[in-house]
Amino acid sequence: MIREPQRAAALLHPLRRRILHALSQPGSASSVARQLDLPRQKVNYHLRELEADRLLELVEERRKGNCTERILRAAASHYLIDPEVLGPLAADPEKLSDRFSSAYLVAVAAGAIRDLGRLRAGAEEADQRLATLTLQSEIAFSSPAARNAFAEELANELARLVAKHHDDSEPEARRFKLFLGVYPGLKEEDDGSEPQPEERD
Repeated sequence: MIREPQRAAALLHPLRRRILHALSQPGSASSVARQLDLPRQKVNYHLRELEADRLLELVEERRKGNCTERILRAAASHYLIDPEVLGPLAADPEKLSDRFSSAYLVAVAAGAIRDLGRLRAGAEEADQRLATLTLQSEIAFSSPAARNAFAEELANELARLVAKHHDDSEPEARRFKLFLGVYPGLKEEDDGSEPQPEERD
C-alpha cells in the first residue's frame, strides 16, 4: 500500500511503471534498457529514483570487469495507492448524503481499500493471516422495478443476518466491517466510458 504522495507519483509515472513491470523478475539497467529499447543512461536515472522511493530492492551486486552490475527487482508484485494520499480531496462517505450515488459507492470502496491495506501491513508484521470474506456475483434485471425489488429484499435479508449473528457480549468479540455495492456491468465492447444515468422510479 502506497501512502506517501511522492511514492504514488513515482508509481503513476508511465515509464517507471514499465520499468517496474520489467523488473517483476530480477534484472539490471542493461537488461531493462534492452527490453524497453531505451538508452541505458535514461533507465539508470529512473532506477535510482525508484530505488530511492523504495519501489525497487537490490537483489545482488555482480562484478563485471572493473564495473559492478546491480541486480534489482520490484519491491512488490502489485501495488495499491491509499486514497488518503489525496488528503482532504479524498472521497469521504460522511460528506455525501446520497447513498444511492456512484460517488458514495466509490467513497465506501476507497475506505475499504485503505483499511485493508493497513490491516494487511499489520498482519504481515505479526506473521498472521488476515481473516476476510469476499463474495462476487452478477445479476441481470429485466426492469428498474425488478432492480428496486431486489435491492429492498437484499437490504432486509442483510439486516436479518446481521441481527442474527451480531454478538458483542464477549470481551474478545472481533468486529468486522461489511458493505455491499451493486453497479452496472461493462459490456465487452464498452470503451470504458461511463454508462448513461438512468432515471429512478
